[in-house]
Amino acid sequence: MRNWRIYKQFFLSSFQRELEFRTNFFAKIIQNIVWMMFFILILKVIYRNTDRVANWSEGNSYVLVATVFLMAAFVAAIFSSNLQELPEKVRKGTLDFDIVKPVDSQLLVSIRKFNFDEIGTFLVGIAMVFVGLRMSSHVPSFTEVLVYVLFVACAIATFYSFELMLMTLGIWLVRVDNLWVLGETVFTVARFPTDIYTAPVRKFLTYGLPLALIATEPARALLGGRPPGFVIYAVAWALGFLLISRLFWRFALRHYTSASS
Repeated sequence: MRNWRIYKQFFLSSFQRELEFRTNFFAKIIQNIVWMMFFILILKVIYRNTDRVANWSEGNSYVLVATVFLMAAFVAAIFSSNLQELPEKVRKGTLDFDIVKPVDSQLLVSIRKFNFDEIGTFLVGIAMVFVGLRMSSHVPSFTEVLVYVLFVACAIATFYSFELMLMTLGIWLVRVDNLWVLGETVFTVARFPTDIYTAPVRKFLTYGLPLALIATEPARALLGGRPPGFVIYAVAWALGFLLISRLFWRFALRHYTSASS
């Protein structure tokens, strides 16, 4: 409950900061929407001369791409921009201020700022899900919707843990700012259904390096192509990554030497 109150204050302060430059705020939202429209045009071009790509219809692909957009919007809005600042905090010694506060330091470095730029991406992503389902003539059941939400939540938790550990390396390596590009690469790969790969690669991206959990498996679950029991595997991955990232963060803090002292 206390952490929720803290996050609420961070959220409100971020909103107030955005309203200081309202034109820029709305311009960034519109920019993201326009970028997504161009990506939709690419899908239109691809499906102009074919009905299916790796057994994915145009409507199914809309759901897949929309899931990637929703994932990216949540990640960028809640914690991505915060974690990218971690190496700079180490260099300047300002990480000290997060450590000495009577609040969990991992919480502070993860959610201090809320990025409102992604509101447009989120809204278009929701719209694309409905359009894709309608094009596919599929009405998901309550169970399918619930499994879809759980898959997305697990994917967000897994990706957060991965990016936290990546940026925490800055405590030792210092200049690792550009490692966040690996996160963008993950989303680039996730835009494509794993069915386009050979069977060994497909299994590796599902069970070894679970990139399929970011978009392919959630989309398949919403479209009725994945048994609900598979979500247990996704939950196990998410909890495992969260635990490992937590232990790694505590381990890194024990080896942190302030640049200001």
